[in-house]
Amino acid sequence: MPNHRHRHVAPPHLRFRHRRVSRLRRRPHLPQLGGFGLVLAVVGPGLLAGLSDDDPAGITTYSVLGATEGYRLLWVIAVSVAALIVYHELGARIGVSTGRGVMALVRQRLGRRTALAGLALLMLANFGTCAAEFAGVATAVAPLGIPPWIAAPVAAAAVGTLVLSGSFHRVEHVLLLLCAGFVTYVGACILADPDWGAAARGLVVPSLPGSREAWYLTVAAVGTTLAPWGLTFIQSTVVDKGLKREDLRAERIDVITGAVLTGIIGVFVAVSCAATIHAQGGTIEDAGDAAKALEPLAGNAASALFGAGLLGAGLLAAAVVPLASAYSVAETVGADARLDERWAEAPVFHAAYLAMLVPAALLVAIPGLPLLPVLVGSQALNAVLLLPLIVVMRRMGTDRELMGDTVLGPVGRVLTGLAIALIAACVVALGLLSVT
Repeated sequence: MPNHRHRHVAPPHLRFRHRRVSRLRRRPHLPQLGGFGLVLAVVGPGLLAGLSDDDPAGITTYSVLGATEGYRLLWVIAVSVAALIVYHELGARIGVSTGRGVMALVRQRLGRRTALAGLALLMLANFGTCAAEFAGVATAVAPLGIPPWIAAPVAAAAVGTLVLSGSFHRVEHVLLLLCAGFVTYVGACILADPDWGAAARGLVVPSLPGSREAWYLTVAAVGTTLAPWGLTFIQSTVVDKGLKREDLRAERIDVITGAVLTGIIGVFVAVSCAATIHAQGGTIEDAGDAAKALEPLAGNAASALFGAGLLGAGLLAAAVVPLASAYSVAETVGADARLDERWAEAPVFHAAYLAMLVPAALLVAIPGLPLLPVLVGSQALNAVLLLPLIVVMRRMGTDRELMGDTVLGPVGRVLTGLAIALIAACVVALGLLSVT
């Protein structure tokens, strides 16, 4: 009888692929389509990861940026979106090439302790962001007389039921429908009647921040656009959806579309506030203040559209951020991380989702809690935690043994390196601001 033990002695990347093939057989293959049909079959991870960045914390950051600085720092959003495309594409590339999420790869290649330390920092940032999502929901429904202690738990129950009781494709489709709510910000901006010429100059002509607050808002804008949880989410959902190497070209379209739409919404939000609040010399503390301020300056319709967009953004991100956290926790400890599996099949995944969702909602339900530091501060923390994450991702993307024929080429290496330099500059600026 032949000895088959030698089949277990294989290079790590080959063993990796064998496990991936076995895993994907449990999910029906995507239809064999070409052209636009393939894009429609693949679309989802890029759109969700991108548009979820326009969450209440992000809307607040963009609102304060426009209200405080006018049109002059719009270029920060444009540069951040360029970096978002680069690293969301890298996350999708690694996902289809390895069949593993970010934290699973960190655990395998850098060790369990490193993975656990990274997970702890990631969960800290994610919790602040998740609380900000529920704060946005509570702010959006406050004009209806609904207090936060009702709004936040009800929203948590709604998104928790959707995510934990549905299949991957049903959850994805419902969340994609929520993305349609972002069009309200376009309407609000048009009604605000901005100076489009000044807005265009602010987008393409860099102007350095002129104050400590402006530097802080710049860092926060980068952190809210290129969020760590978004990078882990896109890679994990690409894996959970069962995308393969041959799907990468179509997934790039999904990634670019999601990132560009993210930037467009962010710019419209900032421009709305620049055209009204900044022009009148006013100030705001959160996105709710922005919606209220738009009413006397741009009309009731603009205010209502802004508030409706905030509600949709909060519900979308309140579902996605705990989901990104659940993927990361399960990957770190080596547990199953798939939406199609029920509680008994993936208890760690489901428990991690609830462990992020429920406390964040309860925190927002506390009467009198000051939410602005949570909203903007969590985005600045995102920028700090982003730096080691993108360094690790770039290292993986340039590893030919891991990536095979999808390894980053010269252009990809340059672009990812420039993005690292951008984030490093933001982190250094934030550190200098903190000590001076």
